[in-house]
Amino acid sequence: MSVLTIDVGTSMIKSVVFDDRGAEIAVSRQATEVLRPHPGWAEQDMEAVWNAVVFTVRSVLAELAERADPVWLVSFTAQGDGAWLVDDRGRPTGPAILWNDGRAGELVAAWQRDGILEAAFRRNGSLTCAGMPNALFSWLAGHDPDRLARSRTSLTAAGWLFLRLTGVRASDESDASAPFLDHATGDYDPQILDLFGLSAYERLLPTVLGESERIAEITGEAAGQLGLPAGLPVVMSPYDIAATARGVGVVNPGQACSILGTTLCTEIVRTEVDTGGEPSGINIAYRGRERVLRAFPTLNGAEVLGWAARMLGLSGPPELAESAFRSEPGARGLLFLPYLSPAGERAPFLDPGARGSFWGLSLEHSRDDMARAVFDGLSLVLRDSLAAARTDISELRLCGGGANSDAWCALIADATGVPTARSGDTELGAKGAFLTGLVRSGAESSMHRAAAKYVRMQRSWQPDPERAAFYTALYEDFLDRRALVRESGWRGGAVWRGGGGAEPAGEPASGADPGTPAAAPADAPTHPRPTGTAPGGPRV
Repeated sequence: MSVLTIDVGTSMIKSVVFDDRGAEIAVSRQATEVLRPHPGWAEQDMEAVWNAVVFTVRSVLAELAERADPVWLVSFTAQGDGAWLVDDRGRPTGPAILWNDGRAGELVAAWQRDGILEAAFRRNGSLTCAGMPNALFSWLAGHDPDRLARSRTSLTAAGWLFLRLTGVRASDESDASAPFLDHATGDYDPQILDLFGLSAYERLLPTVLGESERIAEITGEAAGQLGLPAGLPVVMSPYDIAATARGVGVVNPGQACSILGTTLCTEIVRTEVDTGGEPSGINIAYRGRERVLRAFPTLNGAEVLGWAARMLGLSGPPELAESAFRSEPGARGLLFLPYLSPAGERAPFLDPGARGSFWGLSLEHSRDDMARAVFDGLSLVLRDSLAAARTDISELRLCGGGANSDAWCALIADATGVPTARSGDTELGAKGAFLTGLVRSGAESSMHRAAAKYVRMQRSWQPDPERAAFYTALYEDFLDRRALVRESGWRGGAVWRGGGGAEPAGEPASGADPGTPAAAPADAPTHPRPTGTAPGGPRV
């Protein structure tokens, strides 16, 4: 007997079938389009997403038919946040607005200036960004109030899929965690709604289902479209980053993982919500009120590697890695701040103006050194997230496309001072949905037992003591340089706006984007920096 899992990502939808040993036996993928009708917007056609689900499910079932291995359970995960608005009949009132939509950026910046973001973070431990429902409700209220009036419920991607599969309008606790959840009660916090001036839109929020409640039968209509038997149990798993943590076996307090993908998302399991420290990241309800996943989903990740490869004339991240690990730890004194997203950074600190820069660049540096500095900088971002989590961990499990690089996994162990390990599975969001489905259906007694039984780690790396000491010193320099540029406003040079004459030197034109800072000059202020290199040359 098999378990069918569905993973509704932002750019790819996957259906994966697992056998009774937890092995992947069939996979189907279908790309989906992110619509960008205006600068900064990110939307999806909700019916197109459902149609892609239908296609991938039918594809894996066709493959499964050859094995005579019937499906007995459906479990799914999906991208989080955003606003997937439907009317009283469950029909979309427009395209889904996604988690990475930036139209509400100015609203979020104003809330930050006014202290509203920090006040909300001190209540539930999640820091608002532009793609969260509170920001999108506020933007729609000012720019498209008719759509809000026509909408009955604001779902997430998972809520939309659960509605199409079972007819139930609901949210799981992980999706509800940011920005409105009261972790103590498992319901929405009216004071957070009041903070953002959104009490009138509480009517849009779906019922929050507890961990044991997120299971229902598939409807006859959905079963017919998908080619499944009517009445199969369907489980709504936590949203994708939380499902991935489960898929890599991070289920107990003190366990941690990092997703090396579009986001460098570092997640640590805790027993209570963390509302201290600098407001950043999110606290995700992970198992009722017994477990919390402290997560730091950055805006800068794999795209930085792609950018660096293009700038250095390399074919892509794999060739960039080959170049990087021909250099030495610390890139012969070259330091890189990897904040290249036009939206700045959101974790482990929130600063929409954050920009990247090289420090210490000279004619003596090679392409290999620049590539190495990029990998060093991204690895120190992971250390930064672990520091912000303020939780001791004994191992960091790695997943995502970047985890395919042995050299980077080893570097992360050195840069964080924590042993790293890589999963033997590939579709880890789907694997997390598989584990959740087994527990919710009663096939396994607990998530701890299910993870111990079905999660397989492939390889591990221990920090080299001398390299770890080197990166501890480099991390302090990384923080010093970042503080310096944050204090000066992440400034770049003037931006050319045309018109037949040069722009004034130094100050950008009115309304200009400050842009990306140039490499730090050789006579930049001196800060402590590690000297020497770790012995033994680069580890590959």
